[in-house]
Amino acid sequence: MSDPGALYDAIRGEVETVLIGNEDIIEGLTVALLSDGHVLLEGVPGIAKTTAAALFARASGLEHTRIQMTPDVLPADITGTQVYREPTGEFETRKGPIFSNVVLADEINRATPKTQSALLEAMAERTVTIEGESYELPSPFLLVATQNPIEMEGTFALPEAQRDRFQQKLTMGLPSRDNERDLLDRFDETPSLGTTSVEQVVEPDDILAAREAVDDVYVDEAVKEYVLELVGATRDHDSVEHGASPRASLAFLRAGKARAAIHDREYVIPDDVKSLAESILVHRLVLQTDAEIGGTAPEDIVADILTSVSAPSGADYDGPVPTDTDETGASEADQKPAPDGGTGDAE
Repeated sequence: MSDPGALYDAIRGEVETVLIGNEDIIEGLTVALLSDGHVLLEGVPGIAKTTAAALFARASGLEHTRIQMTPDVLPADITGTQVYREPTGEFETRKGPIFSNVVLADEINRATPKTQSALLEAMAERTVTIEGESYELPSPFLLVATQNPIEMEGTFALPEAQRDRFQQKLTMGLPSRDNERDLLDRFDETPSLGTTSVEQVVEPDDILAAREAVDDVYVDEAVKEYVLELVGATRDHDSVEHGASPRASLAFLRAGKARAAIHDREYVIPDDVKSLAESILVHRLVLQTDAEIGGTAPEDIVADILTSVSAPSGADYDGPVPTDTDETGASEADQKPAPDGGTGDAE
């Protein structure tokens, strides 16, 4: 199953046997997995943040671990350490839970800054250093960190450098009344329903093959310019002290390719960029003091930027654009963006 779209459909279908009404979360996790990113998952207690990550890992067939972050967790508890073996008289490296394909750092903001920093090398370099020796992490490697936005006592805010290393920040909201009713019915019929109810539906080799397909997705120069305009606008916005870094631009490029691929397109359209803008930008913006006091939310700034920056149209593309497009704005015969800029997605 090297097709990213088929892989996403398989994972989503299996996860939805337990998780209800969070398709955008599964999409975001899949995009991050296929584009070598990491996810910061935020939401109030009790809405299945941890369950979502565990279900996703099980359905994808990847080895996964959970680290419950608390103030007393030490960096060595995450990365590992060297243990002296008296029978042999030698030190033996004991690897920590970071050595897994999908790592869930639950309530990451409850760990001290020193412990949070232990994740930086793993997130950026896919390596871990133990007692001066560097070890490669498994591939693929996805860190999913959760945090609760309403309980600030006893927490440590993530520094900007760490937030910037998360490709996306996804927010899980409360379910609709209909979804919550479906949840009640489902657990009433099957009280034992949980993470162990999900079966593996793809192989790790399928994920690596899908990643290669994502790398081949076409990105027109006009779409790249659109990304640069959006990122540049965060740096010039009156309410922003520090805007997004070049890492955000790369996140748009990689995540945009992955989103296009899982929606069965071999090219990125402006709608891919627009749909990813909030999740890629909100956690990277450092607001002016007046904006924070005034209650301005990063989401409002991203929405303002999306309104003020024009998306490219067909006339902006360098190469030939498809003709005879369907209602999705895509041509079956061509793999380049549609003349209307691809405002209709293939979803």
